Amino acid sequence: MKIKQFIIPILLILILVIFNRVFLDTFNRANMYFSGQRIYNDEYMHPQKFFDKTWRVIAKDYYEPTLNHQDWIKWKNRYQGKIKTDEDARVAIDTMIASLNEPYTRFMTKKDFEDLATSITSKIYGIGVNIYSNAGKIEIFNVIPSTPADLAQLKQGDIIIEVDGKDINGMNVSDVASLVRGPENSVVEITVLREGKKLNKKIKRKEIKIKNVKSSVLDNHIGYIQIISFMGETTPNEFMEALENTKDTDSIIIDLRGNTGGLLDNAVFIANMFIKKGEIVEIIYRNGNKKVINAIPNKGTIDKPIAVLVNAASASASEILSGALKDAHKATLIGKKTFGKGLVQKVVPLPNRTGINVTIARYLTPNGTDINKLGIKPDIEIGNEFDFYINNSKNDVQLEKAKEILSKKTN
Repeated sequence: MKIKQFIIPILLILILVIFNRVFLDTFNRANMYFSGQRIYNDEYMHPQKFFDKTWRVIAKDYYEPTLNHQDWIKWKNRYQGKIKTDEDARVAIDTMIASLNEPYTRFMTKKDFEDLATSITSKIYGIGVNIYSNAGKIEIFNVIPSTPADLAQLKQGDIIIEVDGKDINGMNVSDVASLVRGPENSVVEITVLREGKKLNKKIKRKEIKIKNVKSSVLDNHIGYIQIISFMGETTPNEFMEALENTKDTDSIIIDLRGNTGGLLDNAVFIANMFIKKGEIVEIIYRNGNKKVINAIPNKGTIDKPIAVLVNAASASASEILSGALKDAHKATLIGKKTFGKGLVQKVVPLPNRTGINVTIARYLTPNGTDINKLGIKPDIEIGNEFDFYINNSKNDVQLEKAKEILSKKTN
């Protein structure tokens, strides 16, 4: 290990805490892409005026000035005086947005907006289980340790059949999750099926903090940091904690597989942990206006061999981070080609506690590469496009290749 790497851990926490505050404050003032995500608009607006307002937001903010080569005013004329109900407005807005033929601009219902706020704050009020649909049945995928569900002895594999006496058969995962969540300290009754037996559990809901970053030490000398999502506002601090947890290692693996993205500023912040100077990402706004986001020089730059694991589900902010590290020659990318989402969205709050997620720009990697619909090709292509093993088993060929590469660099 280099002498510099012995010095970094001693000063790391102080330097990064200061850097975190200064950088995020500066960046958020300059790049307000997501500034409205937690600001609800409680005003009620008549459906016709509501549609007209949404029309104006897209006309003003959408990144592509021709709006998919169409006369945008035709939509306003088409629905003028014809929208009487909230449902009329919703259908008209969805139809109008569909004409853009672009998957990321979308109308957000009240529930969509609330779910987004939950993702950003990285906490919910519930019982502490992750659920999924298994052959049409809602099954507990895992139980978060030390949560109400854990204390109530719910287990992985339990099948939820009722919530507060309501039969959830045929409901989707999102609807069941909404039933399970609720105000802090309120009680929810969960009925599960375990080995053919029904079990009833009365569980008091508590605040559940969502961890977006996990870390461990592999083979006694390689740090492993998995970034599950860039969405949470706590992600930068969680990443710094992961760096502290792996400070005595010779190298680091950053696992972005399955990470579909999140907040742009989180990706830039983490990239700046490894890139001391130079460009991190270039944003291209409507009419070709550009903004280059450069690294802010800092004494806490991590100087270790880095491997980044990516796959076809690594998208958006994951591609900003991996693209910046690759172009700066700071990391070896291993896995499969990334998803290819080179567009930036802004969330605009609308009346009726709704919002619109509108694409406002595209971005290029530091080398000027447009990765939209193309993805980033890894330096070493290996393994499957989507499959990976969370438990770091030896069957994870992508992880094993990263360990092999890093071991050669540090021996």
